[in-house]
Amino acid sequence: MGIEGVNQRIANIQSRIISMQTQQATATQTRTATSGSSASTAASGANFASQLQSAMTSAAGPAAADKTYKLNSKGVPEDLVAYGNGKIPEEALGRVGNTNHKLWAPAAENLNRMIDDAKRDGVKIGITDSYRPYTEQVDLARRKGLYSQGGLAAKPGTSEHGWGMATDLDLNAKALTWMRQNAKEYGFVENVPRESWHWAFRPKT
Repeated sequence: MGIEGVNQRIANIQSRIISMQTQQATATQTRTATSGSSASTAASGANFASQLQSAMTSAAGPAAADKTYKLNSKGVPEDLVAYGNGKIPEEALGRVGNTNHKLWAPAAENLNRMIDDAKRDGVKIGITDSYRPYTEQVDLARRKGLYSQGGLAAKPGTSEHGWGMATDLDLNAKALTWMRQNAKEYGFVENVPRESWHWAFRPKT
């Protein structure tokens, strides 16, 4: 689904929530004025909650983890190709936990889920880098050199970080072992030699 489609669904959800809230408020006032029955008000509230959950479920569609995406020849979702590497708009990005790091929204959602599941296993996964705008890619290449020349940076405009599809993680030995055993279940792969901290997101196709 394109970004415009996602935004439209969000708008539809918000509209339905507002409509339901208005109906609930009117129904509650009417029942209170005519009977003063707390039981009736509680039942109405439960009915509203049920309607709201139904609306959210039907409008939101399948979980991001189950969505599939059309990729170009380099494995980049067409939604992102339209923006350009290092030029991903804010509305297409998602925040990682309570940090300032962001990734392409589906990647962020899966990373958050993975971090939470690892935590339940007693494993801590930190994050040190995420989406890189083009100007940051240029600066990194200047400071750390190009990977093709023995450095640590991809050529600006080609970085997986520039698509919001790669993250650098803070991993101790236990966390790295956990990642290598479980990360693929969340769409993440270790794909850069010499960089065990670099994990790229591979969406379903």
